Amino acid sequence: MSAEIQEAPDMVNISQAVCLNLGTLTVSQVAQMKAVGQLANAQAKPIVFDPVAVGASPYRQKVAETLLTSFQVAVIRGNAGEIATLAGMAWQPKGIDAGSGTGDLAQIARACALKFHCVVVLSGPTDVITDGQRVTQVHNGTPLFQLHVGSGDLLSSLVAAFTAVSERDYFEAAQVACLVLAATGQLVVKQMTADRPGTFAVELLDKLHLITVAEIEKIAEIS
Repeated sequence: MSAEIQEAPDMVNISQAVCLNLGTLTVSQVAQMKAVGQLANAQAKPIVFDPVAVGASPYRQKVAETLLTSFQVAVIRGNAGEIATLAGMAWQPKGIDAGSGTGDLAQIARACALKFHCVVVLSGPTDVITDGQRVTQVHNGTPLFQLHVGSGDLLSSLVAAFTAVSERDYFEAAQVACLVLAATGQLVVKQMTADRPGTFAVELLDKLHLITVAEIEKIAEIS
């Protein structure tokens, strides 16, 4: 959660993985993210990059592409609009919303993975995970993820947590992270009597703390 470049070395030193989230950009934060990314590379620590709303403005896209050429990331996690923008493929992104398009999501994700030599998570109603060759889709989830602003940021952080303990199999780490969040959300909604996005957010965090492997395996929908 640091945004100060002067503490970048200390933060990377105590980390097992780094999640860089474009969020609300400032010039100083861009410099800090570049420093953190390069330090993480030097220490062989995985980086998860979240290109928030990368298609919203030319400036944001330029920042994202500059950062991605400044260091090597392990995983990029974004929605369809964000991943398509980075891949240079046709889409109509709309800020943090995925926007609209007719392209094949697996092909878009694969193109982005090959372009940046990393694993890509294209999250949405169905999560697509690819390293450019292998492709996995996670079909679990709930529409409340689309109403809960911040669910993508949460997924990026979970992916980073799993890369920290994955022994460098970032493709597997990303798959598991997507399944854990999607299945947890699905179980939470099953217990609710109405669509309450605020309640869902709180109960999602509680259930993430309590979820078991057996619960996830019972409802897992992966192809």
